[in-house]
Amino acid sequence: MRWTWIYGDKVLLKDLAKDKGAFSSAPSPVYGENDVMIRYRCLDPLWRPVGRMVRFVLVDHPVRGTIFLLTTDLALEPLEIVQLYGYRFKIELGFRQAIHVLAGYGYHFWMATMKPLKRGDGNQHLHHATDAYRQAVRRKVLAYHRYLQVACIAQGLLLHLSLNHTAEVWHAFRSWLRTMNPGLPPSELIVAHALRSGIPGFFASRLLEPELKKILRPFRGAAGALAPGELVA
Repeated sequence: MRWTWIYGDKVLLKDLAKDKGAFSSAPSPVYGENDVMIRYRCLDPLWRPVGRMVRFVLVDHPVRGTIFLLTTDLALEPLEIVQLYGYRFKIELGFRQAIHVLAGYGYHFWMATMKPLKRGDGNQHLHHATDAYRQAVRRKVLAYHRYLQVACIAQGLLLHLSLNHTAEVWHAFRSWLRTMNPGLPPSELIVAHALRSGIPGFFASRLLEPELKKILRPFRGAAGALAPGELVA
């Protein structure tokens, strides 16, 4: 059975925002906003660009003005949507750190058997390719996923050190920032810099496990010479 959407009259969101009587009031659910009352209106129109019903939440904020929020999840409550959008800055900042500090989205894995494509050729039709070629494409995509997963784990470890070992990280930072505040947890960049500064001392530690020494020996030239009296397995 094929559904046919019947669109009604076009409605402008800015006109709906002018109907102040249709708004409800509630305390702001956004983190960091205490004693702030917002007014909101929830609508579920049929939106032509996506060809389906979506949920718009019109927010009248006492400081930020009128805000239009959108989601395709009709099960979310209006205040839940406002709260989730409040975390958008933190999410975007997390992506920024993953890109610029860890190069988490800078993967470049080339497939030797990839068929050369010219500009404008469009997508490949993998259902016309051989099983071996399709399997090679799957391995390539899996490599992307694993690379990104390792980057996410590394970023999580940096955040763990930042939140739970703040003083130790600042002590090992051994540099200077114009906006540095040792009383606050450092960013992933600061933690990475502190770890990088501690690599020579880590290699020179007498407590380093012998098995780990064998693994690190090929890379020791990049980290510096052996410390006097260092034990080598």
